[in-house]
Amino acid sequence: MRLPVILFLIAISTVLAGSVPIQTLVFPSETSTSYVEMVPLKPINLKAFTLCMRVATELSGEREIILFAYRTQYYDELNVWRELDGRYSFALSGGSVVFSVPDLGAMQTHFCVTWDSSSGASALFMDGRKSLTKLYKKGHTIPPGGKVIIGQDPDSYLGEFDAKQSFVGEINDVNMWDSVLSDSTIKDMFSGKRVPRGNIFDWETIQLTTNGAVEVVNTEL
Repeated sequence: MRLPVILFLIAISTVLAGSVPIQTLVFPSETSTSYVEMVPLKPINLKAFTLCMRVATELSGEREIILFAYRTQYYDELNVWRELDGRYSFALSGGSVVFSVPDLGAMQTHFCVTWDSSSGASALFMDGRKSLTKLYKKGHTIPPGGKVIIGQDPDSYLGEFDAKQSFVGEINDVNMWDSVLSDSTIKDMFSGKRVPRGNIFDWETIQLTTNGAVEVVNTEL
């Protein structure tokens, strides 16, 4: 009788260790009014970062898509984009570094950006796989005092949105660290293993303010 009991306990522990409920932001349509503001755990004042999210979209073709926007009063301090030509980029206070990586699609992708001011080393990760490293903005600091939003690119401080740049699809598990995580840690995150939570944004404790037609739904990770 011991074997069935052991198997039963294994089955129960597998279920308990399985799916994790998580908030997912659903942007149902192209608009200039739908966005989500995220409140950081501490002021954004960065000489390095890792930014990760899980994202799915059916947008394609010659269409810009904003994935993340941090803006102070006068400048776009950190924007992450899908460009018109299908490449992906991020920009720190002007200029950008661009990567040719596989496109996003309707199936969820784990997407990360890393940058280190000390060398300028920059890279993207998609489903745990790392792009080549490029050098960008060595010595730069991302300053505090701005707002972070998902879904729109503000051309002024929280305003002047362009529907043709808006995000349509779903985003969840947005986390950010003030350091560059190791390649192995990012792979573990993609596979669903527990890793140290973000100290700038932690999706498990995130404060969100939704605007427009965005819906927050509970899904499983």
